[in-house]
Amino acid sequence: MNKSYLKNKLIDYIKRIYAKLVFINDTPHKIALGLGLGVFAGIMPGMGILAALFLAFVFRVNRASALLGSMLTNTWLSIVTFLLSIKAGSAIMKLDWYQVYENYRFFLKNFQWANLFKASIFKLLLPLAIGYIVVSLALGLAVYLISYIIIKVIKNARKS
Repeated sequence: MNKSYLKNKLIDYIKRIYAKLVFINDTPHKIALGLGLGVFAGIMPGMGILAALFLAFVFRVNRASALLGSMLTNTWLSIVTFLLSIKAGSAIMKLDWYQVYENYRFFLKNFQWANLFKASIFKLLLPLAIGYIVVSLALGLAVYLISYIIIKVIKNARKS
């Protein structure tokens, strides 16, 4: 496969996503909030598509955009959000992020079920959980705001 073929496929994919978001027959707020909730659920570990659909149902927002947001972020951003989450959680708890990261690597390398119940695991899981919540909320909010503005502008332009 050559680069131009891949580039064209990526551009077509982005155009399809754009068309799906813009031509949904719903308010810009409900579309954007669904997308933001989907991004939030897609980034949070253990959540995903089903959680995004559930959140969309609970908040009565657009389920298609929630599904799309979750699918776009579910696995694609995992490495980036993992590192951001460790850094954010460590900063909030005033810990060295690199030490938390090394503890995580050591934990995975020497994994045993019994270690999950030790008090020292909270020095690893708590900064990671706090970091994921902060990163997921921040990115979900950013996606909501950006997509709301874009969808509102496009829908207004189509009306006139």
